Amino acid sequence: MLGLAYHGYAWILVDPKDNSIGGAPAKGPAITRDGSMSYDYIRNHMRSYKINSLYNSTYVINYCTIYSFWIGFDDVEAIKNKVAYAKKKGLRGYSVWQLPNDHNWELSKAAVKHMMVVMMTMMNSGKSSYHNQQAISFEDIREATNSFSEENKLGEGGYGPVYKGKLSNRQEIAVKRLSHSSKQGTEEFKNEVTFATKLQHVNLVSLLGFCTEREENMLIYEYMPNKSLDFYLFNPYRRSMLKWEKWVEIIDGIIQGLLYLQEYSRLIIVHRDLKASNILLDADMKPKISDLGIAKSFQNNEIEASTDRIVGTYGCVPPEYVKKGLYSRKYDVYSFGVLLLQIISGKKNYNVYGPHENLNLLEYAYVLWKEGKGMEFIDPSLDDESSTCTLTRYMQVALLYVEEQWSHRPSMLEVSNMLRNEYQSLPIPRRPAFSTNKYDEEKKNKTNGNTYSVDIATITKLLPL
Repeated sequence: MLGLAYHGYAWILVDPKDNSIGGAPAKGPAITRDGSMSYDYIRNHMRSYKINSLYNSTYVINYCTIYSFWIGFDDVEAIKNKVAYAKKKGLRGYSVWQLPNDHNWELSKAAVKHMMVVMMTMMNSGKSSYHNQQAISFEDIREATNSFSEENKLGEGGYGPVYKGKLSNRQEIAVKRLSHSSKQGTEEFKNEVTFATKLQHVNLVSLLGFCTEREENMLIYEYMPNKSLDFYLFNPYRRSMLKWEKWVEIIDGIIQGLLYLQEYSRLIIVHRDLKASNILLDADMKPKISDLGIAKSFQNNEIEASTDRIVGTYGCVPPEYVKKGLYSRKYDVYSFGVLLLQIISGKKNYNVYGPHENLNLLEYAYVLWKEGKGMEFIDPSLDDESSTCTLTRYMQVALLYVEEQWSHRPSMLEVSNMLRNEYQSLPIPRRPAFSTNKYDEEKKNKTNGNTYSVDIATITKLLPL
C-alpha cells in the first residue's frame, strides 16, 4: 500500500539564487517552527504570493521558492504520478496522512481518479483532532477546580475569573467562567466555541471543552504553565530571564498565529483584542494566542467592515475603529505594532514619556527614531553587539504597523517578510496614530485632514487592560 502525505516542508536557503532541487544548501526550517506545512497552508501561501509550483519528475515532488524560502511538497502532479506508479506495480491502494490537510479535496480527487481504493485517514493518536471540543459537566469542573477555590484562581479578565484545574485523567486545564457582572456574555461564548471548532494551530490556545449547565458559560482550555506575556513584559527581573533570542522566537510565534488566522485558515479572522495578556506561554515558552471571544470573520472579498459596538482594550485598538467603528484586516497589524514596541522597550502604552512627559508610547518611539536615538527607547538589557541592528529594525517596522491610516499599514504577510528578511529595504514610518504633538514638516504637508486622533475621554466602551 502506498502512503501519501498531504503536507510538505519549508527551508531557508543559504543562497536564494541557488534553489535547485536535491542540491541547494539550506540553513534551517522556515515559516513554521519545524518547517512542516499542510498542503492547504502551502496552497494559501502560494496564492498570497501569486506563484505556482514546479514539478520535478526525477524526485517526483513539487516545489516553489518564495524569497529565501524553499518549500517541497506533493502537489496534484506528484500525487497523480505516485498513484499511477502504485497502480502499475499492483499495489492494493493508498493511505493518507492527515486528510484534513487537503485543499478543496484537490489531492484526494487526483488520487481517486487514478486508483479506486478505500482511503485511510491517519490522525494524531489515532483520532481526529478536529471538532474535538466536548461538553464537560459542571460537577467535573467543580471537582477539577476544588470548587472554584481562590487557591486555584489564576486571574480575572473582561469575561470573568480563570481557574486552574485537573481533570480525573490528570490533564491540567484552565477554566474561564463567565461573571454575572461581565459586559461580555453569550455572544462571546458562542464566538469562542464556533471559531475553536474550525481553527487549529500550534500558536493558538486549544479549547478542550465547554460547560453550559446551570446557566453557566464556561470555557475549558489547555493549561499554559508559564502564564501570559504581560507577566514578563513590564517586570525588569522577569524580563531579564528572557534573552533577545527568546523574544525573537516569541515574536515569530505570534506572527505565525496571526498569519494563520488571516491568511491560511479556512476562515479569515481578525482577533480584535491582541495584547500581552492574551498571549499565553506553554512549558517551552512558546506563545499561543488566546481569547477569540470578540474576533470577527471576513469573507474573501471583504477588506473592511463596521460595527456600532466598540469593544477592545484601550491603547491596543486602531484609530479608525475608535473613531468610526471601522475594522479591517489591518486591525491586528496595529495591535501587533503596539505589542512589538512594548516588547523591545518594556514600557507600558498608557504611560506618558519624553522630557516633558507629554508623549504617548507611539509618539515617544517615533520622536526618538526620527532623531536617530532609537536605542534610547529600547530596553538596554536586550542590547548587545549582535542585536543592535536587529532591535532598531524591529523598532522601525513596529512604527510602520501603527500608522494613522490603516491603508498605509503593511499586511500580515508583509509583516512576516519585513522581520524575517533583514536585507529588505523598509519604508519610512509616518506619524503614528493618536499623536497629540504635531511636527513642522507634517504641518506643511497636511492635505485632507483625514486624521483620527482622539482624546482619551472619547474612549468609553473599551475593556480595561
